Amino acid sequence: MANTRETARAASDLRIVLGQLTRRLRAENTFPISQATVLARLERGGPATTSALAAAERVRPQSMAQTVTELEADGLVDRSPDPSDGRRILIGVTERGRDVLTKDRRRREGWLAQAIAELDEDEQALLIRVVPLLRRLAGG
Repeated sequence: MANTRETARAASDLRIVLGQLTRRLRAENTFPISQATVLARLERGGPATTSALAAAERVRPQSMAQTVTELEADGLVDRSPDPSDGRRILIGVTERGRDVLTKDRRRREGWLAQAIAELDEDEQALLIRVVPLLRRLAGG
């Protein structure tokens, strides 16, 4: 069993390397990360108000309004009245938005798959075995 110092070092190393991997994956994005995260959130959770998106992304409502305006200008989201409260406007992903998001994901996953393919067989097997453990650490 690892001692406290080894555990702390492992936590630090893991945080650093996961940050590096996240930044590398983000470099493969075809559009700004702020837009990609909003599109992904809308795809997963369905239509939402600008203020709900701002709270979920932990940004100011004005910043989210700007992001939504940019996404709408590119035809990636649309606005519609909330069926349960006509005073509210919901933001939803368009088909074009889904297509762009899918292509973006494929690009990032393609890069990662290529990087994994360049590992030797033992490294690939180890990485495959570690994925469920990382999922547990992430709480999912």
